[in-house]
Amino acid sequence: MQSLLLLLPDFSLILLGALLRRTLLDADALWTGLEKLVYFVLFPALLFNALASVTIDPGRMLPLFAGGLGVLLSGFALGWLGRPLMGLSAIAFASRLQCAYRFNTYIGIAIAGKLHGALGVATMGALSGMMVPFANILAVSVLARHGQGGLWRELARNPLVIATLAGLACNLAGLEPAAPLAAVLERLGDAAVALGLLAVGAALRWGKVGGRLAGSAWLLAVKLAMMPMVAWGLGRALGLGGPAFDLLVLFAALPSASSAYILAMRMGGDGPGVAWLISASTLLGVGSLSVWLHLLG
Repeated sequence: MQSLLLLLPDFSLILLGALLRRTLLDADALWTGLEKLVYFVLFPALLFNALASVTIDPGRMLPLFAGGLGVLLSGFALGWLGRPLMGLSAIAFASRLQCAYRFNTYIGIAIAGKLHGALGVATMGALSGMMVPFANILAVSVLARHGQGGLWRELARNPLVIATLAGLACNLAGLEPAAPLAAVLERLGDAAVALGLLAVGAALRWGKVGGRLAGSAWLLAVKLAMMPMVAWGLGRALGLGGPAFDLLVLFAALPSASSAYILAMRMGGDGPGVAWLISASTLLGVGSLSVWLHLLG
């Protein structure tokens, strides 16, 4: 019950976003603009400020990054094993495979902050930011034969990657933003989580899932149950403890990200099927995240 109460405020914002999108604020342009604002301005500001100002021990972060990469690769491999269950074309499967390993950074940052404060935000920000390029490489490498787009160009202009690397560089160089700039970044970051969660809710979409239900169930099980189990084992094997271990498991248990839908649509894939899986993983994530947070104590 305590774990569920911890998640309640954040998932209430997601539900509020879904409600607003269908009632009071139903203009597509409004939510498209909000998503761009959060993705290109607010969230990069939060990541940069958190990473530039917190004390980071590289010796402890490297095992965490290794664990995060292991989790991503495991999710990719486990998702691929379910292909015979899908009953889908190659492009549709490639599109939906993303939902087995992509992660919703907005939800991760919100929960990490409640678990471990500023250190939790910075650590989850660093882990998520460093894993974004690898998640994109996995997704684009499978979708590339069916669409177009330069992988390295996409990575080079990804605002989360840029903000993560810039924040880490400033931190390791011992540089801190000037007080006025830090205040601006802090205010932008304060808005990032709330507006990001509202945008997640507004992006929830339902329709015909297509394919076989067993295939969709497999991908959801990989994302919400198997990946956290892998993270738990990897974390212990790598000697992680305390906040690092908690956040690795939380990272693995996060629902799928809306970026999977964006990429599928951009590369001519199965957008509706991906949208259904993202929505299902987000709603089911209330229960699964509660279980994992309870197990973490």
